[in-house]
Amino acid sequence: MSSQEFTIDQADLNKLTEKDKAELRQFFSNEEHRSRIQSQSHELTAICWKKCITSTIKSGQLDKNEQTCLSNCVDRFMDANLATIKHLRNMRQQ
Repeated sequence: MSSQEFTIDQADLNKLTEKDKAELRQFFSNEEHRSRIQSQSHELTAICWKKCITSTIKSGQLDKNEQTCLSNCVDRFMDANLATIKHLRNMRQQ
């Protein structure tokens, strides 16, 4: 095992206080949430790039049509995500 690796086993977990366990659960939850957001961001980038970038970028800038397409693509993706979240929240409340 290298000095950079970190492992934890059940005996280590049993030594934690309830407060420490709750903080650890919250930490893992936050990290999972951050990972999902990052994954969605990468997916959005890939989808919009494939959809909107149709030429080779030679000048270091996107052309006007590509810029507009990317902006619209991101906006629609965000709209869809917000609508989904709102719908799930409504379902949970019923």
